[in-house]
Amino acid sequence: MRFCMITTFYPPYNFGGDGLFVQDLSAALAARGHEVHVIHCRDAYNALAHRPPTEPYRVVPGVTVHGLASPFGIMSPFATQQIGRPLFKLRAIMDVLATGFDVIHFHNVSLVGGPAVLALGNAVKLYTFHEYWLVCPTHLLFRFNTAPCVTRHCHLCTLSYGRPPQAWRATGLRDASVRHVDAFLSPSRFGMTTHRRFGLDVPMLHLPSFVPDEGVPLAPGPPPAASPAATPYFLYVGRLEHAKGPATLVAHFRQRGPARLLVAGAGSQEAHLRHLADGDPRIELLGRVERADLAALYRDATAVIVPSLNFEMLPLVVLEASRAGTPVVVRNRGALPEMVAESGGGLVYDDDDQLADALATLLRDRERRDTLGRLGRTAYEQQWSTDVHLRRYLAIVADLWAGRQPAGLEPAGRAP
Repeated sequence: MRFCMITTFYPPYNFGGDGLFVQDLSAALAARGHEVHVIHCRDAYNALAHRPPTEPYRVVPGVTVHGLASPFGIMSPFATQQIGRPLFKLRAIMDVLATGFDVIHFHNVSLVGGPAVLALGNAVKLYTFHEYWLVCPTHLLFRFNTAPCVTRHCHLCTLSYGRPPQAWRATGLRDASVRHVDAFLSPSRFGMTTHRRFGLDVPMLHLPSFVPDEGVPLAPGPPPAASPAATPYFLYVGRLEHAKGPATLVAHFRQRGPARLLVAGAGSQEAHLRHLADGDPRIELLGRVERADLAALYRDATAVIVPSLNFEMLPLVVLEASRAGTPVVVRNRGALPEMVAESGGGLVYDDDDQLADALATLLRDRERRDTLGRLGRTAYEQQWSTDVHLRRYLAIVADLWAGRQPAGLEPAGRAP
């Protein structure tokens, strides 16, 4: 089959998990004989990163990447952000789609085409929720960059993020555009419920994400113990942004950390976190770490901590930790407790006292730590592996092609 992925970000023009997921899905489909084309916006990355990436595209047989760049540069994604249409990239997108596809799969299209891009092309159409852009101008449902959104103040909130209001949100463009999509795929049940609660009336289907299992240095059986020569450590992996909560971890470990804290990632809070750590030798900021090098960090950590303050959709870090047989300690926020409840592979906390208790338990009780890690690994194999995801994904495609309703699809019109 011929697949077209449409997304704003794609590695190396990428910041977070959405682009990595598109790359992994494209490679997995190509490895099984399908032809995949990826359309993404280089201008959007350059506008936000203020420089082009230093590394090339990853070459994957069967995957063709169309990195779009307009003569208007950063004005192209800005125009799309404002009017909700692929103004300066419409012709380039249409030229690719005109070659014909069986499936068009939309991801984060906020700056590559806006909602209007959903109407383009003729194929089975899917859309994956990676965040909340369809119902939230800031994508995060994190009101004023301080707390999860429960009461709408969209215009003031958008301005608090330093972004101009988006004119298209005052029109019916979104509701007209989403009608062109056959099924919206949500990595978590929380994501489905939240989109409906905020007024998105579309057919939705729960399809958990995956991370590839190829080349993961984990022997069969129980997860390996951390090296006895190494001091125990806990691990944070992710963007260094306020909504992700890394500052709460650094502050916690400064005051009452029971072991070392390794922080892997980059972002706007990096300088603040270094200042907050104040040279504490137990807290190490590693900067950006390549995915291949993260595997060993996951494997040998006592646990991976996910302290997100916003409503997470389904962060890949939990899947990566589970793949390594390492338990997770997650804040009771968004889809995080849902993931732990389904896997049994971690602990959930609400406040600093509960976080301290969870970390102390895992340090003190190695058997408990390893049991949680094995449960996480089992959940990965049964729910979050490449083969499991593709089997479910391709079954959805087959049903839609045949005019059948995929199993588990919640049609539009379902009450929140």
